[in-house]
Amino acid sequence: MAEPAAALAPASPPAVLARPELLAPAGDWECARAAVENGADAIYFGLERFNARMRARNFTVADLPRLMNYLHRRGVRGYVTFNTLVFADELADAADYLRSIIAAGVDAAIVQDVGVCRLIRDLSPDFPIHTSTQMTVTSAAGVAFARELGADLVVLARENSLAEIAAIQAAQRAAAAGATPVRPLPLEVFVHGALCVAYSGQCLTSESLGGRSANRGECAQACRLPYELVADGQTVELGDRRYLLSPQDLAGLPVLPDLVRAGVASLKIEGRLKSPEYVASITRVYRRALDAAMAAGQAGQADPAPDPAAQYELQMAFSRGLYPGWFRGVQNQELAHARFGTKRGVYLGQVGRVGPDGVTLRLEGPAKPGDGVVFDAGRPEEREEGGRIYFVDARGDETLLRFGRGDVDFSRVRPGDRVWKTSDPELERRIRQTYEGDQVRFRRGLTLEVHGHAGGPLTLLARDEDGHVARAESTVPLARADRQPLTSARLTDQLGRLGGTPFILAALANRLEGDVILPVKELNELRRRVVADLDALRAAPRRWRLLAPRTGEAGAGDSGGTAPAAEPEIVAVIRELPQLAAAWSAGARTLYCEFENPKLYREAVQQFRALQAAAPPGPAPASVWVAAPRVFKPGEDWILRQVLSSDADGYLVRNFDHLQWFAGRRRRGDFSLNVANPLTADHFIRRHGLERVTASYDLNIQQLEVLLRQAPAGWFDITIHQHMPMFHMEHCVFCAFLSTGKDYRDCGRPCDRHRVALRDRVGAEHPLKADAGCRNTVYNSRAQTGAEYAGRLLALGARSFRIEFLNEDPAAVHATVDRYRQLLAGRISGADLWKEFKLINQLGVTRGQMETAPRTLPRKG
Repeated sequence: MAEPAAALAPASPPAVLARPELLAPAGDWECARAAVENGADAIYFGLERFNARMRARNFTVADLPRLMNYLHRRGVRGYVTFNTLVFADELADAADYLRSIIAAGVDAAIVQDVGVCRLIRDLSPDFPIHTSTQMTVTSAAGVAFARELGADLVVLARENSLAEIAAIQAAQRAAAAGATPVRPLPLEVFVHGALCVAYSGQCLTSESLGGRSANRGECAQACRLPYELVADGQTVELGDRRYLLSPQDLAGLPVLPDLVRAGVASLKIEGRLKSPEYVASITRVYRRALDAAMAAGQAGQADPAPDPAAQYELQMAFSRGLYPGWFRGVQNQELAHARFGTKRGVYLGQVGRVGPDGVTLRLEGPAKPGDGVVFDAGRPEEREEGGRIYFVDARGDETLLRFGRGDVDFSRVRPGDRVWKTSDPELERRIRQTYEGDQVRFRRGLTLEVHGHAGGPLTLLARDEDGHVARAESTVPLARADRQPLTSARLTDQLGRLGGTPFILAALANRLEGDVILPVKELNELRRRVVADLDALRAAPRRWRLLAPRTGEAGAGDSGGTAPAAEPEIVAVIRELPQLAAAWSAGARTLYCEFENPKLYREAVQQFRALQAAAPPGPAPASVWVAAPRVFKPGEDWILRQVLSSDADGYLVRNFDHLQWFAGRRRRGDFSLNVANPLTADHFIRRHGLERVTASYDLNIQQLEVLLRQAPAGWFDITIHQHMPMFHMEHCVFCAFLSTGKDYRDCGRPCDRHRVALRDRVGAEHPLKADAGCRNTVYNSRAQTGAEYAGRLLALGARSFRIEFLNEDPAAVHATVDRYRQLLAGRISGADLWKEFKLINQLGVTRGQMETAPRTLPRKG
């Protein structure tokens, strides 16, 4: 549905190129060493709880003092990932956890939850907060929202392009130069690694299918599974393209100089579930590339040429294909090749002939004995043949690869199969040598200054890259030199002997007066003393202010706020215009509209006004609300203008831009705000003036009950019937697989002509819809109902219940709204309604995430 966006604001690059931080992942101690010894400026890591990679080995709180001491002595910063939603009954534990993190001198916490940001600021006024990519910040308004929470850095969504990053930076500079200046926040972007197809923080797939929340660190990677495309009830033949939601891996190496020029402050490598070899390899490649880009930029030279060796190393480390993601804009034909969703490596070619113990092919990549390969028949969901090369024999244009006896079942290998090199033992051995053992391999620059004159001591000042300064004076005075005075060259030679330390001499300033001399032994002692003093300064833990515990948390346990209405209210959420009259006729008097085309909102409001005028006044005022797309990016103001022109009674706030755009009007928060605890709800209700917020879809019935006990029940819309919105993606499946276009400008708009679903491995067909920004949402094929829990929620004061529709016809909408009205009025029981829905729905219904006991979702291995 996208229209040509307004030109993004041009952004002049920073006058002086600032060196970005290189941030590497660390799932355990070995990964931490691999990152440090290969040039990471910082690492990020999770602890036992509250991090978005619960399957990683992770560190413990008890590890923090030792880990931070190690990192700081090596000039490396350490960030704890606290990037999950935190439920109401976990806030006290979260506060205790955060106190330990702050006291240990961690350099920052990476945070998703709005309430946790508030909690940190209640605990410490100066401990750094980095807002996670899970917060879905895609615009300058999102950066401003993070600043309001006290954040010190913002991790942007992976879907932001270079042009959009430039527009965000331009908006920050304009705000800094305004009448009331505000400080720009540093921006961080992911530069390499696995690329989520869905917006981080907006993916409910694992929660919907298996009770494993991606917002709680338990993503089951359903995007890496095969799907069939169903259009208008017919399977679309796509050949061997079945991994429709599996993007290639992000590789930002080609755009690294552009990111530097854009003023990005931190370049983040994904991979806390990866091996230390992966961490070492990727960190090493990006360290070299970043240093080369900085050197070229500072010298005014052209960007460095691509390095084939670096590309090879990236592919061998882990690759589902390497691609610059969304940095260069949307290119739907390239993002997801859809042939596989697992690791491949370097492409060697296609099988020409198959023999009893080997294959021939036209070799397109390097191969040698010992390398591991896999034969790709286009069916990666089945067991694939593979093994280690035993013998390589080049014969003209063809090369024979032989394998050990019995290693490969060649009856399953066919001409035309693709061959991928997945392992290079020689490279792996070299990579391990970069970090194994206790040897210091990566050293950081040290600047020395030498002062003194004859008859006085030599004073040596040492300054590291973090600004620590050590000073030492000689115990022996300088003497006049008749020959071999202490020249800059001699001082550099003697004081630069820093082997075995984490330092390398970057620069030396000789401020000695006249020709003087000092014994070599004394110079060596000075060097040792300043290095030891610097080491002690670096090892000292960061000292953040930590306030005394409060008697209660802000917003928690507060019974104030909006009082619950006397009668329960049904909020009908409709996604097609014909559903409006049906919902009204069944008695729904509050309607939320979420249409693919916002131009239809004006007609919807007019229809609602006509129905409202013809009906006798009810006990509660009727209202119609409209929703703009879930994600906003620079240049999409036209969509919000269309939404506003509908003159609805109110607007659903779904992202941070909506807080600004709909200011001064009636506003309610949608589920995309991820409200999971009272602190988050309080922020949106009291700080931003929303009437209500929708409780997070990550909450089960027990967690919902705790939320309603700790915050005013009238603050919340509770969704008790819906098709769960699973993947929400910048990736347009319509464009990628039903057209040859790259984006909305040349795709021919198949989303307007076809009803499309994705069929999974068990035959379920999950509906697919596109919004006005051409973003796609995959919905669960089965409706879920919380009918059995309605009584418990009513008893806790809940009065606003969302009933969401997708493709249902008007008759189904009418019947569903009517039955829920009877449920809330006490005329039928939740158990009876559950049984009724099970019988009348072709696919049945599920209790969804409200069910207390989560189910298991099989994960692609």
